Amino acid sequence: QMQLVESGGGLVQAGGSLRLSCVASGRTFSSYHMAWFRQAPGKEREFVAAITRSGGDKDYADSVKGRFTISRDNAKNTVYLQMDSLKPDDTAVYYCAAAQYQTTGWGNLRYDYWGQGTQVTVSS
Repeated sequence: QMQLVESGGGLVQAGGSLRLSCVASGRTFSSYHMAWFRQAPGKEREFVAAITRSGGDKDYADSVKGRFTISRDNAKNTVYLQMDSLKPDDTAVYYCAAAQYQTTGWGNLRYDYWGQGTQVTVSS
């Protein structure tokens, strides 16, 4: 089985930047598509970004497009989320997730593994 551990969250001012990391255990990280989700208080979980197994394709939610960048380093079993120009509305717990196969849109996939999340707080 795979374990996912997020890190890099914290408290930043609006307009600032953070870089989240998600480190996976196991030997087959490159076999999985990876995604980031977030959930804010009083809101449903929402899709943020996804990246395919070798990093060739990426997808972003409209709310973060142009501000966030997803990337991965398969040699380090790590997926990243670079977050720039942060807004208070970005405040949420951020989760990474892994899926071996894409059978539907990224936001509707049944992901095989989830991390436990890292808190991002953006002050106004």
